[in-house]
Amino acid sequence: MSFFPMFIKLENVSCLVVGGGGVAHRKAMVLCDFGALVTVVAPEICPELCQMDGIEYCIRNYRESDLRGRCLVVAATDDEDMNRRISQDCRARGIPVNAVDQPEDCDFIFPSYLRKGEVVAAFSSGGRSPVITQYLRQKNETVLTDTLGQLAECLGSLRQTAKKQIREPHKRREFYYELLQLGLAEDRIPEETEILNVMREVMEDGPYETVADE
Repeated sequence: MSFFPMFIKLENVSCLVVGGGGVAHRKAMVLCDFGALVTVVAPEICPELCQMDGIEYCIRNYRESDLRGRCLVVAATDDEDMNRRISQDCRARGIPVNAVDQPEDCDFIFPSYLRKGEVVAAFSSGGRSPVITQYLRQKNETVLTDTLGQLAECLGSLRQTAKKQIREPHKRREFYYELLQLGLAEDRIPEETEILNVMREVMEDGPYETVADE
């Protein structure tokens, strides 16, 4: 059964990573990249993990009490039985858990992803073939550019104005699409005068009425 693709907010969310090696380091990096509050528990912690900022460390063995207050857990030890125990503890408490390289003990998986600003593209093979997900990621690196991330910010900042000025939803979509095409064609953010011109052209192409915010 495939994993359902779902994006969740991790900013300021308490997450636990059990394990102190390279795999734990990579998982902690991803969680931190999305603003999570990460605690690492392991009897030994690799230098790469120790050098990360903003992480709380507990240099000892895992305890069931470590799950208190956690919203998400990663079991990344080199002991399959320990990872399974952590998974069982989490499931008994309704806490989503990822047990590295043990799909049967996972409630979620870490996809391969690309991120540019607020735009995120994620790829998964259900944990079966990391080679395929890495291939998909590399193929899309030329599409998901820094400019596209900046364009997302630009279009997002115009939503309230467009909603006020352009009543018809299909015309608003046309407005956003035209600005997107302009930005991608010239690899830049449209200037204010260009945005106003596109809005004017869209509004003049049929009936127009100003409405209040919905």
